[in-house]
Amino acid sequence: MKYGDNIRDVEALGPDMIGFIFYRKSPRFVSEMPSYLPVKSKKAGVFVNAGPEEIMSKVDEYRLDYVQLHGSESPSFCDELCALGLSCDRIIKAFNISETFDFSEMDDYEGRCGLFLFDAKSDVSGGSGKRFDWGLLGAYSLDTPFLLSGGIGPDCVDELSLYGHPMLAGYDLNSRFELRPGLKDAISLKEFIDKI
Repeated sequence: MKYGDNIRDVEALGPDMIGFIFYRKSPRFVSEMPSYLPVKSKKAGVFVNAGPEEIMSKVDEYRLDYVQLHGSESPSFCDELCALGLSCDRIIKAFNISETFDFSEMDDYEGRCGLFLFDAKSDVSGGSGKRFDWGLLGAYSLDTPFLLSGGIGPDCVDELSLYGHPMLAGYDLNSRFELRPGLKDAISLKEFIDKI
């Protein structure tokens, strides 16, 4: 999110986290401090192949509770962030899922991240707003909980209510709840949250 009043309105709905994208090529890039930052909801910063110093600088500046790594960051990169003072359970590592994804690639991230995030495979870094086949996650058997992302919108409530996985921790709601990039439709979000 980018706009203070909108952040305040969405936080009033009670989301667990509110995200801030620090990837310059994103239309949601946060180029300046919003006029309001969440107080009750946790703050997550989204990064794509950023350096550790840049990430830690944003953690301090925005008082981020979580860091979401949405690029090709390695397990050793997660170790590096932890060595700089970021608790490993505050790292969310995103993975792009397709029919050819090899879940064994995630093994070395176990214990180095507090959450994983599963999104649709795309040529666009930082999320595409597209769905993937959630049934593919039946192959996921690690102990790290995950967030489900990728094209979740107001029309997904019935499908989500039928979908279950023991490690599912929550949903990432983004582009399909926007009026424009970085500006959320609080009314649509409220309706979704009430139903889910």
